[in-house]
Amino acid sequence: MTIRNLAAVDLGASSGRVMLASWQSDTQTLGIKEIHRFDNGFKPVGGHDCWDLDGLEKEILTGLTKLGNNVFPLDGIGIDTWGVDYVLLDEQGARVGEAVSYRDHSTDGVMAQVTAELGYQSLYRHTGIQFLPFNTLYQLKALCAQTPDIIPRVAHFLMIPDYFTYRLTGKMNREYTNASTTQMLNLQNGDWDQSLLDYLGIPRRWFGTPRLPGNTVGEWAGPSGRRVPVIAVASHDTASAVVASPLKDRHSAYLSSGTWSLMGFESDVPYNSEQALAANITNEGGVSGTYRVLKNIMGLWLLQRICREQNLTDLPALIAQAAAEPPFASLINPNDDGFLNPPSMVDAIRAACRETGQPVPQTDAALARTVLDSLALCYRRVLQELSQLRGAKLNHLYIVGGGCQNQLLNQLCADICQIPVTAGPVEATTLGNVGCQLMTLGDVPDLACWRRIVERSFPPRHFSPRRVPELAAVWQRFKEICHFQQETAI
Repeated sequence: MTIRNLAAVDLGASSGRVMLASWQSDTQTLGIKEIHRFDNGFKPVGGHDCWDLDGLEKEILTGLTKLGNNVFPLDGIGIDTWGVDYVLLDEQGARVGEAVSYRDHSTDGVMAQVTAELGYQSLYRHTGIQFLPFNTLYQLKALCAQTPDIIPRVAHFLMIPDYFTYRLTGKMNREYTNASTTQMLNLQNGDWDQSLLDYLGIPRRWFGTPRLPGNTVGEWAGPSGRRVPVIAVASHDTASAVVASPLKDRHSAYLSSGTWSLMGFESDVPYNSEQALAANITNEGGVSGTYRVLKNIMGLWLLQRICREQNLTDLPALIAQAAAEPPFASLINPNDDGFLNPPSMVDAIRAACRETGQPVPQTDAALARTVLDSLALCYRRVLQELSQLRGAKLNHLYIVGGGCQNQLLNQLCADICQIPVTAGPVEATTLGNVGCQLMTLGDVPDLACWRRIVERSFPPRHFSPRRVPELAAVWQRFKEICHFQQETAI
């Protein structure tokens, strides 16, 4: 019998946690427990929105120390975070400049400049990554143009989870799944694309070689002096969430639902055709040699911002009130760049409804209903695009992550997409993090086995699609609001 105690550090754009997973091999019993939770968010530094790396490191160490004082021996530590953001270090390993958030406005207009100079088709053919204005490629282009004086001081480039792994171990690792979000990896060989580095004027030596998840980077010296392996998991939080998605076959789609919504399917091959480019599909790195063929959707960020601005703390009550609102009264395009980081999300939503001649939502419940209805319709659009791209219908949707607790949105998704929906697990990212550690340690043989363990340990909920008589008319309205040029058939 093997008993493992594993720490999963999970950093999201709005909060972070240090979680404890307890695993018993003979019974394949799995349990997780939150040890330490803390807020995360960007802070203004020199006119930019930046991450508080020192504060985050302090919180990570607080959580690990709590574990070390109570449950030693720890058998492993894994770290996952959001994608695209990075840290620059000098030869001595000290930070150079700030860790600017992807929601900062320094990249405004940069994507248009880069794509004009390199060409959409060429860039997509090289990288297979979705065009988003905050991708690392555009962040680095802005850095080189706006603060060129720091470039000579830089020796190392690390993505956010690799930076914290370095802080724990003193060892540098470039984990593949997070590196793939940069729009700077070559799709064919999984290494940094030299032509893009040449375009930026950045030396190759900054970047090291991307490594697939599943290696032990180094060790952390815990409070008792015992050294704990730090394992490179699928360090992009969505990649970890997909590891714990109970996908039954390749006809299943996943939706990682949280601050962002990411919908896609697992594939052994990437999709970077003209059709994929037209739909702005991304091919991010997965585990076990797979690609995450997916699309980013703005997600529950809109609802989170509404709650923050309106000082709403009882989210279940707000969802219940939204459920009582008339459906489809007002619709927005959740992926409009105006919702990325507006001064006021409430004002931005109301302005969008006003500009499209729709009723302007006045109450908190009406605002929430507008967001949820629009998100579900956006999911329908992306599901259609993905099905058409692969040439076969995706017949089941698995929603994982914190957003899968939103029962109204789950049912709306089933109804509007007309597809069975399975919701759970809530802690998919943590469970994927833990699964990667256990596979690295040899306790779990493969991904399929881990997914069965997760589903058995955390039974999901199921939502069947219901008939929506007004769906055709609502769908037509939504397409017009979003300026979709043509229907996409499944």
